[in-house]
Formats: sequence, structure tokens, C-alpha cells
Amino acid sequence: MNNSISLRKRLALEMFRKIRRNRTKLHELRTLFWECTLRCNASCRHCGSDCRVSSSVPDMPAADFFRVIDGITPFVNPNKVLVIFTGGEALLRPDLEQCGLALYRRGYPWGVVSNGLLFAGRLKSLLSAGLRTATVSLDGFREEHNWLRCHPDSFDNAAGAIEALTRTAGVEWDVVTCANQRNFDGLPRLKQFLTDMGVGRWRIFTVFPAGRAASIPELRLGDGQFRALMDFIGACRKEGKIKVSYGCEGFLGGYEMEVRDRFYECAAGVSAASILADGSISGCPSIRANYRQGNIYKDDFMEVWNSGFQDFRNREWTRRGKCADCAMFRYCEGNGMHLRDGNGDLLFCHYERLYGG
Repeated sequence: MNNSISLRKRLALEMFRKIRRNRTKLHELRTLFWECTLRCNASCRHCGSDCRVSSSVPDMPAADFFRVIDGITPFVNPNKVLVIFTGGEALLRPDLEQCGLALYRRGYPWGVVSNGLLFAGRLKSLLSAGLRTATVSLDGFREEHNWLRCHPDSFDNAAGAIEALTRTAGVEWDVVTCANQRNFDGLPRLKQFLTDMGVGRWRIFTVFPAGRAASIPELRLGDGQFRALMDFIGACRKEGKIKVSYGCEGFLGGYEMEVRDRFYECAAGVSAASILADGSISGCPSIRANYRQGNIYKDDFMEVWNSGFQDFRNREWTRRGKCADCAMFRYCEGNGMHLRDGNGDLLFCHYERLYGG
């Protein structure tokens, strides 16, 4: 595909810019991530947070988190704010079900992101606590998946978790795959495997160079492979056997609306926020540079949400470096916040990878 964007798509992008500006102005909280632990039972090569089996940061007490939730509740419609437990591996918290049930009783839908190692064994209790959404990672077949996750049981347990979800009603769930050099050629077979299992939604993402992933070249696709991945996702969507989409990051030029259901936007600080394990308030758990806006142990969350996050909502400061004269900046606004380092410099550009400089 060349780098041209059709007139029809440009008109749609211009309309979406207006919608995005209005969303930014309103900044209605719709998704709240809770990094409820930094402990993990795997040691994934692509981990952006460098989680460990034994973390130096203790798990946040549930009471501290629920003080934030109760402070938010008067200002939002709880039914419209999805709380997502993440980590680390969220299921290492033995009180996760109690936390979920407490959210459910307060009217908040909640979900969990998991590596799948413990998921099948906890699914019944999670459902009893009101589980609404789930994401399970599967990064290829046994050899590729276990290599990435550095755990010999990872593939079997993740596949078991997915199989259990296919038999479960009332939960919105998907499978997420990290496309990399090791599993790239096997993605068509993996698509068939997931389709045969009864998976309805499959989300594919690519690695950004942070944490452990920054030092492992095998994790990053070449530019040609990245373009081929977009073509693969587009073809799968046209085929319609399984709903495949590319992750939320990065403006993709002519591939916009071809590989996911909506135009690119970074929701961090606009409709999504996170409470990190140490109490820091941020836009999304994937942001590893210091764009933290406060801390629940000294700041009121809603005050921070309403008066902070200016760097997230006005992205003109990112018009620098390769973004300074880019004609796509009006649609991209400098890419996702998680792709900016501590100096504000862009780690890489999806549009550039697809179409060159």
C-alpha cells in the first residue's frame, strides 16, 4: 500500500479530529487501570515494567485503592467506568475476587488482564465476583510462546484459560498476541488454531522498546514485516472468521480503519487513567517514562484528573524532532504517550515504519 490516504478517509479523519477534541475537552473517565501488583509468575522477555516474582514494591492495600474509588464515585456513573486489574500478574493477589466483588457491589464493571497461568483455576471464583471482561495472552504455539514468557507451562495454561473462556457466557474477552520475529511466520496457523478453538476476538500488538524489550532485537519486526502484518490483519478482517485488530497504538496512514474498528487516538489522560502500584496517578500502565501526575497518597484523584494531565490533552509539545514538519501530525498528535521517553522524544513512528521517512 502506498502512503496516500483517500479523500473519503481524509474527510472522515477530519471529522474524527473534532470528535477527539470534544472528548479531550470533556475528559470523561471511562477506563481506570489498577496496577494491583508488580509480582509476576513469569519473566516475559517483552515486559515493559520489568516485573519480578518478588517485587521490591509491595502490593497496594485494597483499602487504599477503594478510598480512591469511593472518592471518584460521586463524580461519575460507575456503570460507565471499567476498572481493569493489571500487573505484574493480577491473579497473584489472593484477594482479587474480594476486590472485584467490592467493585461489583459499587456498580463498577471490572476486568482482568492475565498471562493465563492461573486463570482457568480461578475462573469460577472470578465469575462469582462479577468478572465482566478478560484478556489472556497467547503469543504463538508452545515453543514461541514459552520462549517469550520464559515459563515451561505458559502455553498449556494460557490455552486452557482460553478454552475455559469459550465455554463461558456473560464475559467480554479477547486473546492478545505480541507479534515478533519468532512467531511472525506462524501467525496464519495461530489464527486457524484460535478460530478452531472458538475465539471471537484476537488483538495483535507489536513491541515498543522499553523495559526488557529494549535489549532484545528478536522482539521487533522489521519494517517489511510490519507492513505485512497490517496486510495480514486486513485480510483476516475481510475474511470474517475471527475479529482481528491491531493494538491501539500508533497512527497507520492508509491502514486506518482497515486493521481496527476506529481511528487511532491515544486515550491516556483523556478517557483512561491508571493507579500504579506505588500510588502514582498516570494515564496508562504502558507509560514507563515519568509522566505521572500525582500520587493517591498525597493528592485527590479527581482533582488531579480534572486539573492535571495537560501534557496528555494538549499534545502540541510533541511537535518536535521527526514530528515537527509531519503532515500527519494533525491526525497522530505525536503518537501514543507510552512511545515518548523521559525527554519527550519519540521512540519510533508507526507511520514512518510503514511508509518510510
